[in-house]
Amino acid sequence: MTSICIDGFNLALARGSGIATYGRNLLENVRALGMGTQVLYGPSGVKKPQNVLNEAMLVDAERPPQKLNRKQKARRWRNTLTSPLGRSPYPIMPSGEVIWPSRSGGMPAADRFWAAQDLYFLANRAFHAYGRSTPVSFAATSDAPAPDIMHWTANLPLHAKGVANIYTFHDLIPLRLPHTTLDDKANYMKLSREVASRADHIAVVSETTRQDVIRLLGVDERRVTNTYQAVSIPSSLSDRPQAEVEMELEGVFNLGWKNYFLHFGAIEPKKNLGRIVEAYLASGTRAPLIIIGGRAWLDEGETALLAQVKRDGGPNADRIRQYDYMPFSLLISLVRGAKATLFPSLYEGFGLPVLESMALSTAVLTSTGGALPEVAGDAALIVDPYDARAIARGIQALDADADMRLNFETLGKVQAEAFSPAAYQLKLRDLYAKVVG
Repeated sequence: MTSICIDGFNLALARGSGIATYGRNLLENVRALGMGTQVLYGPSGVKKPQNVLNEAMLVDAERPPQKLNRKQKARRWRNTLTSPLGRSPYPIMPSGEVIWPSRSGGMPAADRFWAAQDLYFLANRAFHAYGRSTPVSFAATSDAPAPDIMHWTANLPLHAKGVANIYTFHDLIPLRLPHTTLDDKANYMKLSREVASRADHIAVVSETTRQDVIRLLGVDERRVTNTYQAVSIPSSLSDRPQAEVEMELEGVFNLGWKNYFLHFGAIEPKKNLGRIVEAYLASGTRAPLIIIGGRAWLDEGETALLAQVKRDGGPNADRIRQYDYMPFSLLISLVRGAKATLFPSLYEGFGLPVLESMALSTAVLTSTGGALPEVAGDAALIVDPYDARAIARGIQALDADADMRLNFETLGKVQAEAFSPAAYQLKLRDLYAKVVG
């Protein structure tokens, strides 16, 4: 049985990320194909003699960073210097005793875990300092054989020795929209080219990203496969009776069914929140705008108007509500009950909120940015993301025209089927066959 290991770099984040969602979904679909699944973590703690302690370390609560003394700084420098010489992760078996945190998705769909202390922290430091990636050699045993394929879910400065390496590129936004990220662009380009040259194959999540990788990184098109992504929402949430969801929305948020607009995603420049708020206010709609997303980077310009409206008070302040975080079950209820999801990003390598909203029968306003037209097809209202007036007109149309919303809801369900788990699994099977035969 072919076994696939993915990195746990994003999976280990307390509140997850879009790439963490991608990783969890990838594991579930790989398992559905009948393949083995594994995850490689880089916890901060040292290896313990008991398996259950090693598993507990993978989900241990994050502690505030401590100021290092001189000896600890010297050890960190030495470990950074030697990281490119290689690391040997050790196996950890799921014990059934450790209860993984549900808010970050629970235990990944993995048969086995691997761990190497500070793997990702040191590998990133080493590449930034010395321009060298870190090789990984699995400390395999007869009871814990090494995986057949290492599928890195991002362009990381690591590679697994003795197995096939696949890297997923979600986008090249630091190069396409450099003003929207804080990345060191030269280092990012160097890492991306290093990964692209070393990879046995490259996976991407849209045709837009595929063409970006081919053009900007100089990769042969035969080495890049577009798998897209899948949306898989638990039926316990997607199939809840509407009356039950209505009661929840009324009780928790004082919101009516299909009587508010929704935007969700991290607050960063490419998400275009500043223009969303401007357009929403200019639209004159009385339907509330619900914003869900924590502050990420370079968010000052995106939140300036919203902050001013909140400071000024008055009726406009009550029209907009912002939440930094929302439990997954409540987020699904909010998506289902929204009049429309507003997601006119400047650029996306895929745009999962668009697909999730369509799958939950919610109309969508999105944009021409990056891969969003690929995902939305004809099933959403598409506008110029740089034109706040066009976004405002779109909001006005969706607010006033129930037939338009119903049409997009119907078309969206059909469009979402093109990104079903079954379709995704066929693409994954083809991807893995290219490196293991």
